[in-house]
Amino acid sequence: MAEHELIIRNGTVVDGTGADRFVGDVAVSDGIVTEVGRIDGSGTREIDAEGHLVAPGFVDIHTHYDGQATWDTQLAPSSWHGVTTVVMGNCGVGFAPVVPENRDRLIQLMEGVEDIPGTALHEGLSWEWSSFPEYLDDLDRRPRDIDLGAQMPHGALRLHVMGERGATQQPATPDDIAEMAELAREAVEAGALGFTTSRTLNHKSSLGEPTPSLTAEADELVGIAQALGAAGKGVLQVVSDFIDMDGELDLFHAMAAESGRPISVSIAQAPRRPDDWKAELDRFAEATAAGVTMRGQVGARAVGIMLGLEATLNPFMYSPAYRDIAVLPVAERVARMRQPDVRKAIITGAVVDKDGKLGSRVIAWYPQMFRLGDPPDYEPDPRDSVAATAEREGRDAADVAYDWLLEREGEALLYVPSLNWANGNLDCVREMLLHPAAVPGLSDGGAHVGTICDVSFPTTLLQWWGRDRPHGRIPVETLVAKQSRMTAETVGLLDRGVIGPGYRADLNVIDFDGLRLHAPEFVADLPAGGKRMLQRATGYRHTFVAGVEVASDGESTGATPGRLVRGAQGAPA
Repeated sequence: MAEHELIIRNGTVVDGTGADRFVGDVAVSDGIVTEVGRIDGSGTREIDAEGHLVAPGFVDIHTHYDGQATWDTQLAPSSWHGVTTVVMGNCGVGFAPVVPENRDRLIQLMEGVEDIPGTALHEGLSWEWSSFPEYLDDLDRRPRDIDLGAQMPHGALRLHVMGERGATQQPATPDDIAEMAELAREAVEAGALGFTTSRTLNHKSSLGEPTPSLTAEADELVGIAQALGAAGKGVLQVVSDFIDMDGELDLFHAMAAESGRPISVSIAQAPRRPDDWKAELDRFAEATAAGVTMRGQVGARAVGIMLGLEATLNPFMYSPAYRDIAVLPVAERVARMRQPDVRKAIITGAVVDKDGKLGSRVIAWYPQMFRLGDPPDYEPDPRDSVAATAEREGRDAADVAYDWLLEREGEALLYVPSLNWANGNLDCVREMLLHPAAVPGLSDGGAHVGTICDVSFPTTLLQWWGRDRPHGRIPVETLVAKQSRMTAETVGLLDRGVIGPGYRADLNVIDFDGLRLHAPEFVADLPAGGKRMLQRATGYRHTFVAGVEVASDGESTGATPGRLVRGAQGAPA
């Protein structure tokens, strides 16, 4: 009889601790790693990983699968990129707690903030819950491929307690705060990983209404955080515009210090204040050294918008002549757009209509607009922008963008990097990734289905930063530790992210030399026939969750060992 259920042999083990890689074997039984090194025993199944990396499953702590997790057994596309645990409920948006009269409003908020079609949410959500613990119970009953953690969203909480006053950003009364705090405590006691809030003007509902938590005052945020502190459970997560940087940093420090709970904050380089991110991360490092745990969630590349004929946005979307044909299937639309008279009318009528759609203000940002390409290029040469190409060719920029949109029979995507791109390269991202107070995040898996496809951040970390970038590469050991152990620690999941005896057997076998990102593509697989942008990768040979293979060479095995992770998890003895 075999001594182990699974042995992965002869792989190059990058164990998630940041230690040097080594060639060895990994044995698994009962969903945990049992031995690492040279293993003499036998396994019921054995995999020869010679020449491949063996790494922990990646932990993505910033996703928005709040809807998808209630109807889909596969948390794709995250599970296509080596991710074995996702955490959702970020940015203060989600679907619990809720009463029937608030359901539409929560859908509108998710649709506007995270670009998930409202029709898909209306069709897909069962609403078989009211409280947050009931929502967790619903998630717990559903099989899925990878593990999932949920957080209590401030927007839903505020609307639930305060009704219209909460939706319209009115100050919370002491009684409101006490009730919100009690519900937040109840949520973490039931297994929520934490509490999240949004303080950014970019977050608006599909009706253009600001997120309910936008102007929440310090007593409200600290009061809710203190409830988590009283429970001794949960983490805090925030996204902010940092308009008053010092004031916001003081507030976030107070939330963490007065509750004793860790906090993580979305951090990116803003084009108009390109050095603020350094001060923010440095402040977090100082606080952590003083005993108040604060971390910044940073991206693996620029945060940018995708434009295309199948995307939510394109440079000509507000042109009357384009609107006349916008409902046509892509092939018919392309044929019409190639007609000279239609082309002239569309380009002549193009305007930037600031209608509040996330990203709509950059649809004609030609100096910073590029072909994405296949394979996609996320650090393009500024000399290859639409504007630079037009100047070189003596053409109008809109004319160049029009031609590029029609490439690949209308399936081409244009890329407009915005955050993390103030210097026309990703040098600042390298600094962020290496900062001791930073962890990878912000992939937004499950969200922005028509405008952004950053769910592939983990693959970018390995492929671009670990192998392909011409200069300034980062050791793979560092990248894996950041995306597995450090992200897991950030949300209190100490039982995963490391390949060592006693840790969960969430594992990847990766053909590092063959790792490739493919261009995003649109697939109509959401409820009600909704479309979403998906992105695949080549090179993930095997992905295991609790010792069960969930993906092989980029294809799902159909296995569903994933579970709802309720609350913090302790490290192995």
